[in-house]
Amino acid sequence: MPGRTTADAWRAVVSVLRRARAAQRRRDRDRSPLARTLTAAVCGLAGLMVIISATHAQGTDLRPARNTDLVSLVQSQSRHNAELTRQLGILRQEVDALAARGNEQSAVGPEISRQGERVGLTEVVGPAVKVTLDDAPSSVAANGIEPDLLVVHQQDIQAVVNALWSGGAEAMTIQGQRVISTTAVKCVGNTVVLHGIPYSPPYDVVAIGDQARLHDALATSEPIQIYQQYVESYGLVFREKSLPRVRLPAHEGSLNLVHAAPYTGFGVRGDSGVR
Repeated sequence: MPGRTTADAWRAVVSVLRRARAAQRRRDRDRSPLARTLTAAVCGLAGLMVIISATHAQGTDLRPARNTDLVSLVQSQSRHNAELTRQLGILRQEVDALAARGNEQSAVGPEISRQGERVGLTEVVGPAVKVTLDDAPSSVAANGIEPDLLVVHQQDIQAVVNALWSGGAEAMTIQGQRVISTTAVKCVGNTVVLHGIPYSPPYDVVAIGDQARLHDALATSEPIQIYQQYVESYGLVFREKSLPRVRLPAHEGSLNLVHAAPYTGFGVRGDSGVR
């Protein structure tokens, strides 16, 4: 009873009880006094409960909505993952600083630095190529075509990443996150999860390296050529451009390899393999 005062609620209850009492007397004159008393007691108790609820609610909803949908849970966990990643990055910087002090006078110091660059633990600056992938417009209605084929999937992003590596990329990011040897791209619903964080399209892949070689590798990639057919037919997005200078951040997440499997080839768009 939002907005109603206690006095208003009490007057309304009294009015209802009077009408009910009069009707009860007309219908049940032959009922016993005990039955009439119990009926009145039940009505009075119900009215008291209404008044107490109105008093405590004070115009608010006593049953607030509970946000238990899966999307909210994923978003909450993603924020938690991002915070843990940030803390891990800070701790790693502290460890690296302490290790550097111990290696300043050691011959292995330069080698440790080189290995850190190779595994993605240091930022990289240089000319780059940026590739953007996006879903087909919502206005596209392709008869007989599965909606799954009109959105960007993990194998599409993997095809771009593999082509750029084959073109001599020195460093790479997806959605601003540094790609390393243990990076995995996974489809979860209509999002792509990278290092435990879900991302929605458009997807940006940036690679530092020889720009001519990187563009050639993209142009000659068979999986990307298949993706381009969907671009032409259904309006999926594939854009690539050269960037004169970019700064790619160091990897901040875990370096642990949970599991691995022998390479058997990647699925391509339109086949019955990876989705």
